[in-house]
Amino acid sequence: METLLVLDVGNTNTSVGLYRGERLLGAWRIGTDNRCTADEFGLKLQMLLSTLPTSEEVTASVISCVVPPLLNMLVRAVEQYFQVTPLIVGPGIKTGIPIRYEDPRALGADRIANAVAAVDTYQSPVIIVDLGTATTLSVIDDQGQYLGGAIAPGVMTGANALFAVASRLPQVEMVWPDTLVQRNTTLSMQAGILYGNAAMVDGLIERAKRELDLPFQVVITGGLSHLIAEHLSTAHHVHPHLTLAGLRLLWGRNQQRSHTP
Repeated sequence: METLLVLDVGNTNTSVGLYRGERLLGAWRIGTDNRCTADEFGLKLQMLLSTLPTSEEVTASVISCVVPPLLNMLVRAVEQYFQVTPLIVGPGIKTGIPIRYEDPRALGADRIANAVAAVDTYQSPVIIVDLGTATTLSVIDDQGQYLGGAIAPGVMTGANALFAVASRLPQVEMVWPDTLVQRNTTLSMQAGILYGNAAMVDGLIERAKRELDLPFQVVITGGLSHLIAEHLSTAHHVHPHLTLAGLRLLWGRNQQRSHTP
């Protein structure tokens, strides 16, 4: 049984997972560092894996990366520190899902992984909302086809833009106030940012449902899913490790293909 190192490298954070078969042994989230060397990243990975209760030897790896300049460094780190060649999620990979994007090569690797895991776990039709640097909505129809979706600024991306351009507004902690209507600036900003993002997610989901008129299940994932999901009006599932699960499935599907005569 393979011990699979899974890397999901985003613009802001990198998610790391270790699987033995279908079992997730551990998952971690670290900041994405554009200046990181292969040695630094390899040592970080070794340190994370050392926190597991038992020593695990990595025998395979798969990488999703939406920061192209980092990809060569990531591959070198995995090859040098774990002696395995990682599978890269990109053009030509076997997904098992028909992708109806105008240019499938332009679809982010993380969105592909999310789609694969969502269909495997929840069946189709399904809507996926990934709350990260960007908030993305992905739609898979009742035939299991990836139709497309929407991309909006993420919770913190929008908040940081507000902090940067409105000099009289303070930076505020992302804490939910009890109500929307507030009487001071800090609470008003918290209310606007958080209730506003929850309303946007609800609105995007509702519009997608109206446009396609299918009995969608909804799954929420991403680094900020814990912040927004419980305040949504839409019925939904929360799967914090959806992308990692999808990468594990993609690795397995492509091993099967490579072993086919």
